[in-house]
Amino acid sequence: MVQKVAILTAGGFAPCLSSAIGGLIERYTQLAPEVEIIAYRHGYQGLLKGDYLTVTDEVRKDAALLHKFGGSPVGNSRVKLTNAKDLVKRGLVEEGANPLQVAADRLVADGVDVLHTVGGDDTNTTAADLAAYLAEHDYGLTVVGLPKTIDNDVIPIRQSLGAWTAAEQGSIFAQNIVAEHNSGSRMLIVHEVMGRNCGWLTAATAQKYREWLDEQRWLPEIGLSREAWDIHGVYVPEGVIDIAAEAERLNKVMDEVGNVTIFLSEGAGLDSIIAEMEAAGEEVPRDPFGHVKLDKVNPGAWFASQFAEKLSAEKVMIQKSGYFSRSAAANDADLALIKQCTDLAVDSALRGEPGVIGHDEENGDVLSAIAFDRIKGGKPFDITQQWYIDMLDAIGQAQPAAAVVSH
Repeated sequence: MVQKVAILTAGGFAPCLSSAIGGLIERYTQLAPEVEIIAYRHGYQGLLKGDYLTVTDEVRKDAALLHKFGGSPVGNSRVKLTNAKDLVKRGLVEEGANPLQVAADRLVADGVDVLHTVGGDDTNTTAADLAAYLAEHDYGLTVVGLPKTIDNDVIPIRQSLGAWTAAEQGSIFAQNIVAEHNSGSRMLIVHEVMGRNCGWLTAATAQKYREWLDEQRWLPEIGLSREAWDIHGVYVPEGVIDIAAEAERLNKVMDEVGNVTIFLSEGAGLDSIIAEMEAAGEEVPRDPFGHVKLDKVNPGAWFASQFAEKLSAEKVMIQKSGYFSRSAAANDADLALIKQCTDLAVDSALRGEPGVIGHDEENGDVLSAIAFDRIKGGKPFDITQQWYIDMLDAIGQAQPAAAVVSH
């Protein structure tokens, strides 16, 4: 029988974390109000330290408030339980300790029967490591995960929580940024969108932005033209980017329209950037999971430098929508998906069924608790989808050949 439940959110923010916590609390209050609930602060960091908040009766009563906010009220961090060296360095475990055992023993000490993890592939693969350790050593705890990532790149989950909202918010961000297109002549705007290995968010953000363009009335006689406000290039990691050919095409756009706007996935062309850094003897900065620190590498600036001279750009603007998008409150579509998933997460936990909740693309899109050993990151965006091909056709960009994407 479940007597105590713990919740944690981890990894980068997405527009679902606060709402997911609210949904879990509401469902437990509905089905099993006697179950105690705690929330570890700052993800696995709080679990290792035994640092948690208690869900009181007051919190239960007003849990619906959490659906109105972005971010995570209990905080996040990037902690990999199998990277002992990093955890020792950060003072989270003692030298020689097994972090998985430290986490497992902490759960037991805190009286936890069920752990809910809300995060992306790193969070849930870490949850998988912990779940396997718990099962192997007969701890008798159940781990149930929820898939959070604005990249929408978790295998085999059809739609990750928060990704729809992130695309919508990226479009809102772009509406103001692209308005800068004639703040100078021959303006180049690079809108850098989050997406390390997957271009879904960049493509979906571009699609949402162009839907907004469709809803507007234009007055080209005074310079208010759709052509100037449009997107002129969309670049994602899954497609090969021919810089020379694109520069030639975009230079014609610059001559005819007077400005060029690019939507760029932060992971597009990353291999080329890393190769340049390594050839120059520079160290490539990486996080505890081994991922390149994209804020240090700055792909947007690299692409801007590739295109600016070739387009004879007189002014260049590079803007990143990631933090604006990922910290937003969930929109209606995501709220509905979050409720579906949190309801099933609690139902699964109460019957002792572990896994990550999502619509299983490899099983007819059925919403279910997917076994942890099937969860993987790096699901590529399918650049052969008709809506994406149609969008590239509409902006005059050739459909790119598929790229070999490093993970």
